[in-house]
Amino acid sequence: MIDIHSHILPGVDDGVKTLASSIELIRELSRSGATDIIATPHYVSETRYVSRKDNNLRLLEEVKSALLAEQINVEIYPGNEIYIDPKIAKMVSEGTISSMAGSKYVLVELPLNKSYPSYKDILVDLLDMGYRVILAHPERYEIIQTSYNVLLELHSLGVLFQCNLGSVMGKYGVEAKTLVKRIMKDSLVFAFGSDAHHCHGVDYWVKAQKKVAKYCSERQFNQAMTLNPRKMLPK
Repeated sequence: MIDIHSHILPGVDDGVKTLASSIELIRELSRSGATDIIATPHYVSETRYVSRKDNNLRLLEEVKSALLAEQINVEIYPGNEIYIDPKIAKMVSEGTISSMAGSKYVLVELPLNKSYPSYKDILVDLLDMGYRVILAHPERYEIIQTSYNVLLELHSLGVLFQCNLGSVMGKYGVEAKTLVKRIMKDSLVFAFGSDAHHCHGVDYWVKAQKKVAKYCSERQFNQAMTLNPRKMLPK
């Protein structure tokens, strides 16, 4: 299984703080079935979460070396969870931030509890420029929790959806749990992800995978956990 949303790079955002914690988290994700992981540290302009691509790549190499020393057989790749911003395409092309494993896929997040008036225009512009836009955890956004038509409209435009397995377990509240079930039932999940920030609670990954089977067929689950995410990885 391929985890396309994780905060495994040490010290760059609200994820793991040390290299040792990074290795511990990756080991736990591996035990849960992850074979490949895309590291997606937050990138939020004009905040402290603005670690540049070159720094993230340096940290990625440190983590890879530690994984090799610990004999943990997991491949890791660069990415970012990019807070909605009109400069996303410019920042990717200039090398400030990372697309998903060097592909044309970009992982974008919206504000959880407030509106961002031009978000739709920004997403459409990215699609028009040839990017494959993945919206991170749509089940957590208030604008979608209060109007499912927002999600359906984004889907009609070509936006893809990455849902958190933790949402299936109620980690983010009743609204997110209810909504992720509906998204699964409508076969609109492009990929699942752990959105793991630390080791605490990683065991929910296995439990959530079992619960997902109630709402997705085995084929749909395999598509979202492995086949679709593999499209982002180098050939």
